[in-house]
Amino acid sequence: MPEGPEIRRAADQLEKAIKGKVLTDVWFAYPALQTYQQALVGERVLSIETRGKALLTHFSNGLTLYSHNQLYGVWRVVKTGTEPQGKRILRVRLAAADKTLLLFSASDIELLDAAGLATHPFLQKIGPDVLDMSLTEAAVRERLLSPRFRRRQFSGLLLDQTFLAGLGNYLRVEILWQAQLTAHHKAESLNETQLDALVTALLAVPRLSYQTRGQVDDNHHHGALFRFKVFHRAGQGCERCGETIERTMLSSRPFYWCPGCQK
Repeated sequence: MPEGPEIRRAADQLEKAIKGKVLTDVWFAYPALQTYQQALVGERVLSIETRGKALLTHFSNGLTLYSHNQLYGVWRVVKTGTEPQGKRILRVRLAAADKTLLLFSASDIELLDAAGLATHPFLQKIGPDVLDMSLTEAAVRERLLSPRFRRRQFSGLLLDQTFLAGLGNYLRVEILWQAQLTAHHKAESLNETQLDALVTALLAVPRLSYQTRGQVDDNHHHGALFRFKVFHRAGQGCERCGETIERTMLSSRPFYWCPGCQK
């Protein structure tokens, strides 16, 4: 299941293909959205924002396309005039002269104006996105220590999109290893050193994953790239302390940790 870094990199590819270009053709599968098709032709895509696993495609006329891929939705970039064959059902087509964005199989799609964005139930409920570079460690610390979240075990909290959007299972595992904490800790029980380590990891780990995961390091300087330290490494030695990494299930997801240095 893709997490925030993968969603943001996908959005980057969509932006690269169509940002700033005049839309020459717009099509929606749902009749409720088809009335907007002609209004969007001749407009431009200003940006594509991510909020957790939701994408917000902002158009130059003030409208925004809200889409959430759920389990099966997927965006594709193709050469304009072509369309891949397959079993997936086309839901959205946004075409410019050279490139076209296609959204297949998603069912959660809406067109919103500014008022709709401000009151959208999902966007109102979801927390700040960890890949929003305006989100600071001070803001994360305040949120972590708030009455709403301070008594929550990290096993569930770090999967809760109302806390911080964009986190998921592999990030939960890697963040807690980086901060040398167990999944059963709660923010209210941490000392200042532990709090500092967790707050730093909550932003640094997903941002490093976004910036570097999947890149090839030809110079083999692996320290600058994102690599799993514990995720899917059960039975291997921890690179920090040498203890054997273990695996269990927490919040219905596989969880990995080092019993030697995550106390």
